[in-house]
Amino acid sequence: MSATGSAVGKDSPNPERRGLKKGLYLIPSAFTAANIGMGFYTVMSALRAFQLIGGPDAARATNYLDNGAKAIGWALLFDMLDGRIARMTKTTTEIGIQLDSLADVVTFGIAPAVLAYVWGYGASFSEGSDLYNVAMFVSFMFLMCGTFRLARFNVQASRPRILAEGTTKMDKKSFVGLPIPVAGGLVAALVHFAPTPLLIAYGLERAQLFSVLMMILMGLLSILMVSTIRFSSFKTVGTRSRSMRTIILAVGVGVLIFLFSRYVLLAIVIAYILHGLLARTAGLFWRRPNLPAKEVSDSAN
Repeated sequence: MSATGSAVGKDSPNPERRGLKKGLYLIPSAFTAANIGMGFYTVMSALRAFQLIGGPDAARATNYLDNGAKAIGWALLFDMLDGRIARMTKTTTEIGIQLDSLADVVTFGIAPAVLAYVWGYGASFSEGSDLYNVAMFVSFMFLMCGTFRLARFNVQASRPRILAEGTTKMDKKSFVGLPIPVAGGLVAALVHFAPTPLLIAYGLERAQLFSVLMMILMGLLSILMVSTIRFSSFKTVGTRSRSMRTIILAVGVGVLIFLFSRYVLLAIVIAYILHGLLARTAGLFWRRPNLPAKEVSDSAN
């Protein structure tokens, strides 16, 4: 190789750009790793809280459960950022998509199920009783439905054109079925709103009643995750050049969460779920019947 060729190769900015590009690929994965870390922290905090319930330091269980719920809230933020950053930097990879789904199973599937068990029915019902077994089944179905929802989303996202006839098509503006982060986020928001374990806060009888209501909620969330109801994805929010209003709104919501997290987080998650349900209900009543082609032509004449 000539001296000129070596000089061009040495001074060329291409190697630095390739190195910078490789570094960008690590940023979304770092947020996904943080997502998994928050899920692991939630599980460990819930286990520690379960050890303290019924003991002399039962009051400390509240702090562990609250911190575990907050960790799922942070994981929600990381989960939103990793995909958005990957799309902004054009560093989306197949392994990143699969890693993100596995992270969601841990953080928004296993962690909320364990959190609900420790906070509610794990201490309220006697082990081996009928209600205890039903509660275990409901938690398991919550995890299974969330996992199935993630698998369905991955298949629809990777092969949208060769799915079986009748399968719901992918739409970037909406999710098919309740996203598992929202389902897990609602469980975490409830625990964060009232982090004291139900048995300690209300006594055995009322704790059992609230635990049954929690089981019903977990069952409803499971059904919503595997349903075909569409929920807004908000992926297009902030993508336009004039997004100052979006930034101001995001900052305002962030301040409200910082000041009144117990109320604002719960209100946001409930509002998101109700928005999808009300939109589906309105669509059923306001949908116009499709007229056959012959009737359309006759009415036009």
